[in-house]
Amino acid sequence: MNSRERVIASIEHKSIDKVPFDIGSNPSSGISAIAYSKLLKHLGKDNLPVKIFDVVQQLAHPDMEIVDALGIDVIDIGVMYNTHTNDWCETKLSNGDAALYPNWFRPEKDNNGDYLAKNKTGEVIARMPAGSSFFDQTIFPWLDSFPPEMSGLKEAMDKVLWSAFAHSPWDHANKPEFWSDLRKKALQLRNKSDKAIMITVGCNLFEWGTFLRRMDNFLMDPYMYPDEVNTFLDALLKIHLNTLEKVVESVGEVVDIIRFGDDLGMTSGPLVPPDLYKEFYKPRHAMLNDYVHQHCKMKTFLHSCGSIDQLIPDLIEAGFDILNPVQTNCAGMEPERLKNEFGKNITFWGGGADTTTVLNRASTEEVRKHCLNRLEIFSKDGGFVFNPVHNIIPDVPPENIIAMVNAVKEFNGEELIKF
Repeated sequence: MNSRERVIASIEHKSIDKVPFDIGSNPSSGISAIAYSKLLKHLGKDNLPVKIFDVVQQLAHPDMEIVDALGIDVIDIGVMYNTHTNDWCETKLSNGDAALYPNWFRPEKDNNGDYLAKNKTGEVIARMPAGSSFFDQTIFPWLDSFPPEMSGLKEAMDKVLWSAFAHSPWDHANKPEFWSDLRKKALQLRNKSDKAIMITVGCNLFEWGTFLRRMDNFLMDPYMYPDEVNTFLDALLKIHLNTLEKVVESVGEVVDIIRFGDDLGMTSGPLVPPDLYKEFYKPRHAMLNDYVHQHCKMKTFLHSCGSIDQLIPDLIEAGFDILNPVQTNCAGMEPERLKNEFGKNITFWGGGADTTTVLNRASTEEVRKHCLNRLEIFSKDGGFVFNPVHNIIPDVPPENIIAMVNAVKEFNGEELIKF
């Protein structure tokens, strides 16, 4: 099997030659620029650039040389954008290593050493504190209340960092030829690579409420202002379906996986209780899934952090094919239980290595055993793509990244990486 065949077969719970592997196909399965820079040095590949494609989370796009060396099976359509030297500008990571930002992103350093990021009107909408590795949202456009009839929704969304500082390909979305160019680049990528191709579209529902209203307010809104929440979600859904129509028309038969996002869980349980999910979000998630499945063959991928085991039956009924990042260090998210109860009906894309308690702290042998155990549990009968639990964070040592990669290779009967 080639990578694309392997990934699709695993999602469809068919027989595969080996477990597919992902790092970097989307902004929830990536690697921090700092961790990536250290990995390049460790591999003797520090001649390769550290390109920060997701400036909010400070994630690097792995170079295709690294993708091939590690045996990664999935790539992001965004790799086809910002491919020229003048598309990038120099920056320094918080550990002092050199890196590159997209040329349109020029945060300013204040007297405290914090980095401030402004939108097109000069408004500071994000801040990265000195020494940290993530930009925080600083403005919540609808903090005080929902506006009448949700007027100005699109303009409010554009003030949120996730929209204003969108990663590729969406940093090109305002160009008049964007959709035809997206198709052209997707076809080029499919013709030159046998990797499965992913496109991130977001289409968040719950999360957009938290971005606009702030988390504390939006958690209360369904109880206090249910009519306004329904009106808001319907307005969002209209925007998302319009986006999906264009995505499907452009690349629906070219791209393999379409990634949605909505963080529905916290460490101890769902942020959105099951009854509220059924009432406010499930019908709309179903409409997004139905549109994709009725108009193309792309598989639908939901990124949702946290403890969401109570929601998984409804997520399956809503039509999602894939669940990520499978945060196994949260309540109710034990690997054996997840696989036994839900493994026949959904693909687990993640859960392969705990990034916050093992990958960053354990010995290489402990990482190896941890990953082999997860592979044994999740790979049974397909429906699994190996991916760490969310992005590889800055303090993960490169030796442990290689130990994780080699564990996958060992499980798959492949030659290990030597350096």
